[in-house]
Amino acid sequence: MSGAPYLLIDAGNSRIKWALADAAGTRTHAGAASHASLQDGEPAPAGWSALPAPASAWISNVAGEAIARRLDALIDAQWPGLPRTVIRACAQQCGVTNGYTTPEALGSDRWAAMIGARAAFPDEPLLIATFGTATTLEALRADGRFVGGLIAPGWSMMIRSLGENTAQLPVLDAPAAIALNDAGDERVAGGEASTHDGGRFATDTKRSIVGGCALAQAALIERAWADLGDAWQAPVRLVVSGGAASEVTAALKVPHTRHDALVLAGLAVIAAQA
Repeated sequence: MSGAPYLLIDAGNSRIKWALADAAGTRTHAGAASHASLQDGEPAPAGWSALPAPASAWISNVAGEAIARRLDALIDAQWPGLPRTVIRACAQQCGVTNGYTTPEALGSDRWAAMIGARAAFPDEPLLIATFGTATTLEALRADGRFVGGLIAPGWSMMIRSLGENTAQLPVLDAPAAIALNDAGDERVAGGEASTHDGGRFATDTKRSIVGGCALAQAALIERAWADLGDAWQAPVRLVVSGGAASEVTAALKVPHTRHDALVLAGLAVIAAQA
């Protein structure tokens, strides 16, 4: 393959992240776009027109066939005929062994994220927590064996579902919940009284929902991390990623490492070793 870079695309349930990376995996350009901005007739994601021509595209797509077709159209409009590979989980790849009963049933985003995490933290036991539309956890041994995972509703989904499924609770979306957090942080930083007493106990309904869901997420992660450490009798690195990572990690009381581009990092490793 030529020295041209790879186009990497992580199509998630809420938005699409992309990057251009060289053969060493170094990302030289990056961006993100909402699904709504990629509707038929809309231009390519901002920044694509200024990119150097990639040698190939490597895609993880968990957003469905409509997004897959739109991505193909956008790529062909910008770089006609560009070779592309839509990755799938498999039994073994790039130093990671898949412990799923049916390996190909594992989401491509979770698979790429594990490959990216192992490349970033080789030979370490890892718990990988990704906070997106869903919250996913992957347990990865130091030798690269994925022993299994957990899937729970994501932070924003938990918040929204409370309002949608109860008669008297408000419906909050992620931007509204984040704004509540930010407003609370500003009051505390300015020397005013905290909206919480005893840590996370809120004095209004909206913040009660936001704080309760953050603690529910944090408790899941902390329990899984502690259980893995006990089972493996070794320190486990907790690696966190995803759009809601800031909101959840604010409630975490265990050591963790932030990595905001695990899927793209994994795609770069897969492309380089293809």
